[in-house]
Amino acid sequence: MQNASGQNTLKNSLKASLTSFVLRPHSLIFSKPFALVCMLYGGTYLTANTLDTITSTVQNKPISHITSGTLKFAASSTANIGLCLFKDQAFARLFGPGGPPRPVPLPSYALFTIRDCLTIFASFNVPPLLGPVITKTMGQELHKGLNGQMIAQFVAPAAVQVFSTPLHLLGLDLYNRGGKVEWSERWRLVRQNWGVSAMARICRIVPAFGVGGVVNAKVRKTLLEKLE
Repeated sequence: MQNASGQNTLKNSLKASLTSFVLRPHSLIFSKPFALVCMLYGGTYLTANTLDTITSTVQNKPISHITSGTLKFAASSTANIGLCLFKDQAFARLFGPGGPPRPVPLPSYALFTIRDCLTIFASFNVPPLLGPVITKTMGQELHKGLNGQMIAQFVAPAAVQVFSTPLHLLGLDLYNRGGKVEWSERWRLVRQNWGVSAMARICRIVPAFGVGGVVNAKVRKTLLEKLE
């Protein structure tokens, strides 16, 4: 967000954040941005896990069963979008161009909603569908420490960022510069920041929904198996 608003470059922002994390980790852990991120991903996984457990109970399936249907997409998206819009509104004001806080315009909300729907679909619905397909193409050696579900859990959320990043940048630009800017100028800024912002979002999404998705599935399965 700092890069998109012109407040700071991505390189300098990452350097400052890493320095703060290494030298003063408590200042990051107890900060408002960290709390907002924990709220976002914690709420999203809690919703997805709750739906999986209810579905497996109602449909008389193994309690560790993972769903991939429309209901899971709707529930996870609703939780994620609601929490993410709250987080983005706070972030835009924390890391925006400065000055008194302004309301986030409705077009920005719409773009952020589409962005988050793409990420949620790629993180929660695609891996259970794509995983078995990848597994069939893998050799026996790879099966020993890896499976298609795990690969899909990393690849799908990362790949979709290439398409969702322009929506993210456009939504931020509508907030940062308002409505009195030519669309050609907005598109120029989006193209300018597309690559670096996509890589930054991939680096954020892979730990959250790649590593997080794999760890969440394993922890959930282990805990539920102990309860059976």
